[in-house]
Parts: sequence; C-alpha cells; structure tokens
Amino acid sequence: MIANSLIENDRAHWIHPVASWRKHEDRGATVLQSGKGVFLTDIEGNTLLDGFAGLWCVNVGYGHDSIVDVATEQMRRLPYATGYFHFGSEPAIELATKLAERAPGDLNHVYFSLGGSDAVDSVVRLVRYYYNITKRPEKKHMIALERGYHGSSSTGSGLTAIPSFHAGFDVPTPMQHHIPCPYPYRTDYESDAELIAASVQHLKDKVAEIGADKVAAFFAEPVVGSGGVIVPPKGWLTAMQAACRELDILFITDEVITGFGRTGPLFAAEHEGLEPDFMTVAKGLTSGYAPMGALFMSDRIYQAIAEATPYGTPIGHGMTYSGHPVSAAVGLEVLRLYEEGGIIANGQKSGDYFATKLAGLLDHPLVGDVRSQGLLAGVELVTCKKDKTRPDAALDVPDRLAKIGYDNGLIFRAFGDGIVGFAPPLCITTDEVDLMMQRFERSLDDLLEVKEIRDAVK
Repeated sequence: MIANSLIENDRAHWIHPVASWRKHEDRGATVLQSGKGVFLTDIEGNTLLDGFAGLWCVNVGYGHDSIVDVATEQMRRLPYATGYFHFGSEPAIELATKLAERAPGDLNHVYFSLGGSDAVDSVVRLVRYYYNITKRPEKKHMIALERGYHGSSSTGSGLTAIPSFHAGFDVPTPMQHHIPCPYPYRTDYESDAELIAASVQHLKDKVAEIGADKVAAFFAEPVVGSGGVIVPPKGWLTAMQAACRELDILFITDEVITGFGRTGPLFAAEHEGLEPDFMTVAKGLTSGYAPMGALFMSDRIYQAIAEATPYGTPIGHGMTYSGHPVSAAVGLEVLRLYEEGGIIANGQKSGDYFATKLAGLLDHPLVGDVRSQGLLAGVELVTCKKDKTRPDAALDVPDRLAKIGYDNGLIFRAFGDGIVGFAPPLCITTDEVDLMMQRFERSLDDLLEVKEIRDAVK
C-alpha cells in the first residue's frame, strides 16, 4: 500500500527530469529505498547492482557513514553560510584550496555552483564578462561537439548537442555552434591521426566561417558522456587545445562526468597533461551525497578580470548556495576517501579489469563496439556488425533492454540509439565487475530472445 501510494503521488505531482510525461504517468516510478556499496534496494525489496552510479555520480559507492557523520556535524555547527558580502566558511575555503592544489595547469581559482549545468552557465557568463571587460566584446560565439552534453539549463542546453534538449526550447542560439564529434567507431578515416587532423580542421573551418575575431571558446568533454560514451583517440584533446591557442579562443573542458577518478586519475585532463582555461566539475565532487558543482578558472583569466574591473566594483555573478558549507564538508570527506581511503586506486585496478571483460562482449551477435576509459564505458549495439546498423527505433531496444537488465538485477544507461553506458561506483571489486558483466550478458541474451529483434539481426 505504501508503494502504491508513493507511485500515485509521484504520478500526480513530481515532474521528472528528461522524461515523457504521459509515458511516465503510464509507467509509474521505480522507487529506490536504500543502498550499500555498489548495490541498491528498491521499495519492493529487489536488490540491484548499480552499473551507473546513480547518474554517473556516486563514485565512492553508497552507505559511507563517514560522509553522513561530517554532514551531520557541519549541519549542527553551521548549516549555512553565504559567500556574499565577503563571508565564507571553513569547509568551503578548505575545499577550494584542496581542489586548486590538485587541478591541472594554473586552474588556481574555484567558483562553487549547485551542479554541472549551472557550472557551465557560470563559465559562459564569466567568459562573456572576460571578453567585455578586456575590451573584446565581439568575441561571443562558442563552439562545442555534436553529441556533446553541457547541461540542460537555458544556456548550456544550446551547447549540448542532443536533439531532445533542443526541440521546442529555442536553442541553440545563433552564437552557439557545433562541429563533428571524433567518433572512432563511426568514421571513414583510416587512422586516429587522420581523425584528429580532421577534427582540428573542423574547428578551424568553423572559426573561419564565424570570424576569428568573434569566437570566444571551444567546449569539450574528455569523453563524450550522454552522447554515447565516445572516447576520442589519444592525442585528440592535446591537438584541440593547441588549435584553440593558435586560434586565440579559450579551451574549456567539461569534466562533470569524467572528474574525480571516473576515467582513472583524479581528472581526465591528466591523461594528456592538459592546461585548460576553464574546467567544470560536479557529480563525483560530492559523490552525489549533496548537491555541488564547481568551475575552475585559470590564473591568467582570473588576473585579467580582476585587473580590468574597477576596484570596488562587484562582478555580478552569484548563487545563494554557492560554497554551501554542508556540501563542502561532504566534498572534503569524499576527496579524503578518494585518496586516503583508496577509492581512486581501487577504481584504477577495477577499471583495467573491466576493460578486459568488455572486450569479450564483441563476440555477442548484438555488440558492434565497446570502448572505455577507466570505469566509464560504452557498448554499442547493432543489428548488422558488417554495416554497423543501429537497431531500428521501432524495436524499442533501449526500454526493452533496461527492463530486462532490471529484471536481471542490473542498472545501466540505455541510450536511445542503441548505446549502453556503464559507470559503476569506483569502489566496485573485480568480483563485482564479473557479476555486473554476467548480468549484462544474460540481459543481451534475453533481448535476443525477442522475436522481432532476433529477426532483425544479420
């Protein structure tokens, strides 16, 4: 009765993110009740291995009492402190310091947001301010990747390049542009070097088309997340950063998904020694235990803004909960668990093992490609391996596979174009990786038992 009441109240009142409203009303919510480690339990008592860490975010896993303890202590001592009017709090100052010490390049300055979307929006506002205050107001256009994701806010959704985030929302704006995604599985280029060179040329061509004096920045995820977990070739990020420097535009990395050990090191920028002008993070920052995001700003940009703004004039960007002390206390404990608690090291070990298990999926009739970096992976399903044919939308593969997976005790992300995403908590053991893959292979086999899907396979 309690479950039924919750589901009915959900139908009546909760507008869920990125959902078909009528379909959600028909389907009803799946109500989760508790979690421990990599496992979740729903209100019906079903236990599930969470192969997606909530929404790419519960990196340390569920049920860490130490995180609850620091949040509780902070709430008792000081539940809120504004960052306005030159006020601050110990945990926010300490977290900003520790993050700046670990950030790549000269990203020495941190602005706290509530999540990833408003971190991206904050970057956009500050980039505009930077160019206005340094007397280059014509530099307003911004470029991102096709299939990229940079949030669903009124600004970031235009930099995002996923159709459902554009349709009916009047984005992208005329100052937001996209170039092809470096997609190794679906490219006609014969080598990584050719694909990288083509991507650099796409950026240069787009800048030339817009006008070199009008382009402000290029945004990129180190691994394209919601667009299909697409891992660019090694060297791509380095080449794109160099092209941005040559073109005199800012290079901005969106590490909302890839940050905090998801791809192996603390930040994915470390794979290629990147030194971006801005970097956004969220998700793993607090491991989903409390809302918080952040942007990192390079010292070069910070000093230019500080110097050009008249002394005493406030820079008008702020949020009520920026640097919230409880979220910051959670972030500090999560960072301690990553480093002193061995979570990052475990994620690296399990990520290497995960890659070997993923490779075995290529023998399955439905699997066309697997790609991964650390504990972030994509499995691309096809109905014809030779032609790389995506499953027909009429086959309803995403919803069918997600339900089958759930029935087999596994949660993953089934994207709309036949791609499956994995991002398990970094605390996952190799035995739990085995269990996750066993359940996924069983789910693929069960999907193949559906007659119309089996008939479509060539």
